[in-house]
Amino acid sequence: MPASTTPDRVKNLTTAAVRDALQAGGGILRLEPNWVPRSFMHPGRRLRLHPDDLYAYGGHRGGINERWFSSTTKASNGPDTTEFEGLSYVHSDMGAHFLLKDAVAIAGDLLLGADVMAREGGWNILCKFFDNMGPIPHHMHQSEEFARRVGQKGKPEAYYFPPQYNQTENNFPHTYMGLEPGTTKDDIRRCLERWNRGDNGIINYARAYRLETGAGWQIDPGILHAPGSLVTYEPQVNSDVFAMFQSEVEGRIVPWDLLVKDVPADHHHDLDYIISMLDWEANVNPEFAKSNKRFPKPVREVKAMEADGYREQWVTYGTRYYSAKELTVLPGRSVTIKDGAAYGLIVTQGHGQFGPHGVSAPTMLRFGQMSEDELFVTAAAAAQGVRIQNPSPSDPLVILKHFGPGNPDVAGVKP
Repeated sequence: MPASTTPDRVKNLTTAAVRDALQAGGGILRLEPNWVPRSFMHPGRRLRLHPDDLYAYGGHRGGINERWFSSTTKASNGPDTTEFEGLSYVHSDMGAHFLLKDAVAIAGDLLLGADVMAREGGWNILCKFFDNMGPIPHHMHQSEEFARRVGQKGKPEAYYFPPQYNQTENNFPHTYMGLEPGTTKDDIRRCLERWNRGDNGIINYARAYRLETGAGWQIDPGILHAPGSLVTYEPQVNSDVFAMFQSEVEGRIVPWDLLVKDVPADHHHDLDYIISMLDWEANVNPEFAKSNKRFPKPVREVKAMEADGYREQWVTYGTRYYSAKELTVLPGRSVTIKDGAAYGLIVTQGHGQFGPHGVSAPTMLRFGQMSEDELFVTAAAAAQGVRIQNPSPSDPLVILKHFGPGNPDVAGVKP
């Protein structure tokens, strides 16, 4: 970032201050809850946010149905987006308070490692929970080629459905993914031509899949998808680029602006261009589930892990852009876990000690309230190994861990 455009808050944050926070936290930073509203969605009310705070940004902004983790990405929510919306704050017991984005900008070597900073230039992952009452519009995320034309990054993403947040499935536990084999580009063009007639009928050409807790999916750029009503843990490239292709969902009208928000202005009514953003072969793949569904894979033999007091499994894998694991520390046990890269984490069940930090899964949070369920672990701390203790005689301690590009530990894990 050129010095002339460096925000004052970054200038005022020093490498020494970041180092002090890391030293105090044993190479681990505590993060504040980071809530994001969406005007075109109906919140599912399972993110453990107090019901009085679902519209904390105001009714005109829509309800809060997402929580973003270890985010250095600003939300793209239109002209009313607040200054730091979507960005994660570090909360230090020493009183330090700064954006994770700024810490990476000035001290990325300390957080991610010099090799990752040289290769990636930053923390190139966004991870979130999203929580919908019903389905959201059939949409896609642009590839790198198309996203670059509007100054953004292409976005593949992955899904995992954590059981701890899915005690109820809400109204539509299915996701439309891709298009029915045999669908033509002319079929989709006619749908776009019918945009202002209410339902444009694109779902008539889609294929729905029943969602399964404890499993997940990989969605590459250019694939149409309409996520259903399970709470979803979603590692993805750090971009908020998308195009809505469905004009009405459950009686809610989707404005044309949300189809073309990441389309060059001179193509806003160019239907051939808009359709060209789709990866056609991937959408009409007759074996879409075989190619894209993901089931957890243990990191090593399960009985051996349980003998050592834990279970750990890959829940997102098969791409270089990101990966994720679910770690369960068994009741009354302590373990030391090493990882090959920095990661963010969210605690989904139980309580205990993670390095020097107390951790616990909340029952309910108020908007703006601090929590004990989210941390960021530096590359150095991950490589050294973190001691994790579960003092409960009955309740497992369950943690989801999200990694950025190039995690060496996942290289050999195949779909």
